[in-house]
Amino acid sequence: MWWLVGVLMRGRVVVKWGGGLITEKNQLCTANRDVIHDLVETISICHDNDLDVILVHGAGSFGHLRAKQWRLNEGKLDPSIFSPEDSCSTQEQAVELVRKDMLTLNSIVMEELTNADISAAVLPPHNWATGTGENFEGDLTFFASAPEGVVMVTYGDVVNCDEPMRFGILSGDDLVTRLAIEVPNVKRLVFAIGGVDGILRCPPQRATEDDLIEIWSPDIKFEGEHQQDIDITGGIGLKAARGAKVADNGIEVIMVSGQHPQRVADACIGVETRGTKVVSNQ
Repeated sequence: MWWLVGVLMRGRVVVKWGGGLITEKNQLCTANRDVIHDLVETISICHDNDLDVILVHGAGSFGHLRAKQWRLNEGKLDPSIFSPEDSCSTQEQAVELVRKDMLTLNSIVMEELTNADISAAVLPPHNWATGTGENFEGDLTFFASAPEGVVMVTYGDVVNCDEPMRFGILSGDDLVTRLAIEVPNVKRLVFAIGGVDGILRCPPQRATEDDLIEIWSPDIKFEGEHQQDIDITGGIGLKAARGAKVADNGIEVIMVSGQHPQRVADACIGVETRGTKVVSNQ
C-alpha cells in the first residue's frame, strides 16, 4: 500500500483520443501510427509535471464501420433485416469481430506506450462494464487505485446489455465522463479531437479561424457536424454535453486539436492553448 500515498498526492488527467484522430476513419481497421506516436509523447509530459493519466481512446475505423453496418448500437434486432456476408453473417459475429478489432487497435496504442517506456495497463470494457450511456454499470476501482506513473487505458467498445438489447456500444465519451467525475484527484478532462481546433460555430468546411468557440457552455448554440454514415456514438455534440456535465463537478474540460500535440500537452498540464474550454451554465 506504500504507493497509495503517491496516488493520493498526485493529480490526474483524463484524456480522450478521438477515433477519427488515431485512425483513418474511412479505411477499415487502419491506424494513424504517426499521430498515436506523437500523442504518446504528451503523456510523458504529463508525468514530468506530476500528473497521472487515464487514457480513453475511440474506435474510428476499427469499430464504427462494422458496428454501423450491423446496427450494434441498437442492440439485438430481427436477423431477417440483415444480408449475411462471407466474413460476418450475424450480429453476434459482428460483436465478436468489433471487439477483436478494438483489441487490435488498442494493441497498437499499448505498443507505442511501451516503446516510449511508459507503463500502462488496459481494461477492455467488455470485460468489466455492462450497459450503455453514462449510466453504464462497472467497477472503476482499478482506475482509482493505479500506481503512480501507470497509465490506465480503456476504450469505446461493444458491451453486454440486459434483455432485450443483449449488447450495445459503450462510447468513450460516456467512459470519460464517469472516470473524470468518480475517480479521485482528476484535475482536467482533455478531448484530443481530429480535424478541428475545438467546438466551431459552423461545420468545418464553412468555418474560419474566427469560428472557434473558445469558451462554450450549454446555452451557446453551434452547428456541429456529425458523420452519421460512419459515427454511431454522437459526435461533437455528445462530447460537448458530457464535457459540460464534468465541468458541473468543478473539473476543467478542454477540447483541442490532437493534430497539434503541444496543444494536447498544454491542455493536460493547465497551460492556456488554442481550443475550447467547456464550462457549465451554473
